[in-house]
Amino acid sequence: MVTKYDIFEIIYKNRASLKPIEVVRKLNKDEREYHAIHRCLRELVNEKLLIKKKGGFQAEISKKSESLYNLIFYCIKNGINYNLILDKNFAQFISKALQKEEINSKNIKLNPRTAKKYVDILDKYSMILIISEKPLRAKIFYNVLLNNLLIYFEYKHSVLTESSKSYTSEIKKELGIYRKLRKKDESRYQKIMSEFEASFIYHSLSLEGNPITLPDTIKILRDKLMPANLKTADVDEIKNYQEAMLQMLKDASERKPLSLQLILDYHKIAMRHRSHLAGGIRAIPVYIKGNPDFKTIPPEKIREELEKLFDKYNEFIKKKNVPLEETLKFAVYFHNEFQHIHPFEDGNSRTTRLITFHLLQSLDIPILDIPFGLLDEYLNYAKGSKSREDTKLYQSFQKIILFNLKKINKRFD
Repeated sequence: MVTKYDIFEIIYKNRASLKPIEVVRKLNKDEREYHAIHRCLRELVNEKLLIKKKGGFQAEISKKSESLYNLIFYCIKNGINYNLILDKNFAQFISKALQKEEINSKNIKLNPRTAKKYVDILDKYSMILIISEKPLRAKIFYNVLLNNLLIYFEYKHSVLTESSKSYTSEIKKELGIYRKLRKKDESRYQKIMSEFEASFIYHSLSLEGNPITLPDTIKILRDKLMPANLKTADVDEIKNYQEAMLQMLKDASERKPLSLQLILDYHKIAMRHRSHLAGGIRAIPVYIKGNPDFKTIPPEKIREELEKLFDKYNEFIKKKNVPLEETLKFAVYFHNEFQHIHPFEDGNSRTTRLITFHLLQSLDIPILDIPFGLLDEYLNYAKGSKSREDTKLYQSFQKIILFNLKKINKRFD
């Protein structure tokens, strides 16, 4: 059923006035829905989101209407049904829940059906870590979308984001389950991996500015379709990263250790659309756009610093029975050290994620995606940080890994 937000989206992006019957047609609806759509149009006028003119209805140009359209557009880009989250009661729940380190059946104080409905929405779009379903214990991920949702519905909110909460005991438990399930059914695990593929590629490249939406990424990679009006370079970037990712997963499954040459190979594949720099160490200084405080290694010191990093990597992988905590801390160190060396002119961050995933995958710790809800946090503690944030990134990695394990184990059912 068409909603007022569907109608608002059509009119806002159209800019010019639309008559009710034109809205019906643009929504591909039957003319029998004319009266229901006209009712929604009047409601949007009352909410000061639209204005009625002689020629029809037009968007009210205001901070409120712009905020709403940006929310809707952001949802569409990320494959989220905006009608599920554009709800004042849902926003009120988010406002209260974000003030708690974790939510549970006792502290959310909602009808159980309503609570389940809201948790299911967050889970559907990877904005919550469900540690336990019965009794409920969960951590909501604070991100730009939820922040803007609260602003739109005028909820003042204080947010408990940073925490020293450890999830290693839960990770160990889920790892035990995962390893048994995978040993029993490797073909099922391979299928699960392929299900995560498009979302990881989309999430990883969206952090680097690729404008293609999640729905279009799925069409390109999974359905082998080519949506209209996309730039060839943006599409090639997605396909190249898919190839690099698949090569990384193959190498990790074969326990092929990382080396400088292997990393150069991943970069060469991932950046094939920019062939002049693909697979080559940079010879010029580089800077992080929007973050002048992020210091990268001068070009003349890159190879020396990479050698030091690989000495530590080779020393680490030779160890036996390494505790989980030490493994995760080394993965964070490896990730951030490579980021700060920044050996390439472009494509450093996407390569960092590939090789960090390789490190963990080769140790039977699966990361198949960075969940949508943690992308902002991850970015803030990686190349978005003003200084090294290894401790905070370690906390994020725990949530990312536990999220992946929970999702993988559930899909084995």
